[in-house]
Amino acid sequence: MSTTSVVMMIVAMVVVWGGLVAAILYLRSRPEVVGGPHEDPDLVRDDEERFQQPHPYRDT
Repeated sequence: MSTTSVVMMIVAMVVVWGGLVAAILYLRSRPEVVGGPHEDPDLVRDDEERFQQPHPYRDT
């Protein structure tokens, strides 16, 4: 391997692994919100009404 290819390989590895480490550190410092805001009651009602309706069959 030439010097250029080794340098590019190292740069690519630093970018990939550095991005992984940065993502892990970011997620550890700001975890996903578990008790977030509640859903819109209108959307929940629409979903429940749609669930009660029979499945729309297509007869072709």
